[in-house]
Parts: sequence; structure tokens; C-alpha cells
Amino acid sequence: MDRYMPVTGIDCSIPSLLIDTEAPLDVLHEAAAYRIRTATQLLESFAYGEGVHSELARVLVTSLRDGCDLMDVVGRRLQGEISA
Repeated sequence: MDRYMPVTGIDCSIPSLLIDTEAPLDVLHEAAAYRIRTATQLLESFAYGEGVHSELARVLVTSLRDGCDLMDVVGRRLQGEISA
């Protein structure tokens, strides 16, 4: 694996956003958790409406919230390992 990996969310010939694959796990975890939480919060705002799209947003938010909870547990365990 190369040390620097371009993010896949942006399709371009010369990547400007890179992931340091050798960064500490807790740093990588926190960066991922932040992005997932942000997307979850945006989707939650869509879920408050009415209609089919709101129903779909509520279903997706449930899965994302569960994932956020799991990421929180992993983050706490990583922090515990670093502190020990």
C-alpha cells in the first residue's frame, strides 16, 4: 500500500486530498467518524419532513446512527490503548 492514498470521493486526474495511510489509527478513526457524523446530521435534517424521501432518510439515519455509535466505541477503545 502506498503511504498516501487519494480520497475516492473526488474524481480528478491530479488528486489534491490525500490520506496518510501511516497516520495513527486514532487520528484516522476520528477523521472518518467526523465525516460520518456530518453526513448523518444532514440526513437527519431531511428525515424531519414528510413523504417518501423523508421515510427513506429515516431508515438511512437509523443505520448511520448505529454506525456512529459503533465508531464511538472503537474510538474510546483506541484512546484507551494509546493512553495505556
